[in-house]
Amino acid sequence: MPLSEHEQRMLEQMERALYAEDPKFASALEGSGLRTYTRRRVYQAVAGFLVGIALLMAGMVAKQVWLSVVGFLVMLGCAVLAVTGWRKAPKPGEQPTGAGPQAARRQGRQRRSMMDRIEQRWQRRRDEQQGN
Repeated sequence: MPLSEHEQRMLEQMERALYAEDPKFASALEGSGLRTYTRRRVYQAVAGFLVGIALLMAGMVAKQVWLSVVGFLVMLGCAVLAVTGWRKAPKPGEQPTGAGPQAARRQGRQRRSMMDRIEQRWQRRRDEQQGN
């Protein structure tokens, strides 16, 4: 559920007050948890990818096809995790929720218009069903 414009303004005001009072603390809190989590996830995926390569090679050396297939699947899964984690990671200095207040307002308008269309369709279907 998106925030209302009033709630967004209040949140922005609270953020500005936090930056004014303690800029060092505010910058430390700025998305570092998400950035650390995604970085750790990417590192784990890379390590898993290397394990997959080792399984693939071990299966080839031992002439065990099933082990090679498992290694390939591990490699594939870890590659997907690494790519999705890398794309979702916020850049240093970037807010994890978006590009700023303008993007949040634009996104809120888009969500509202989509929700309005869905509600209109729902109402139309309900009216059609009651009319039949």
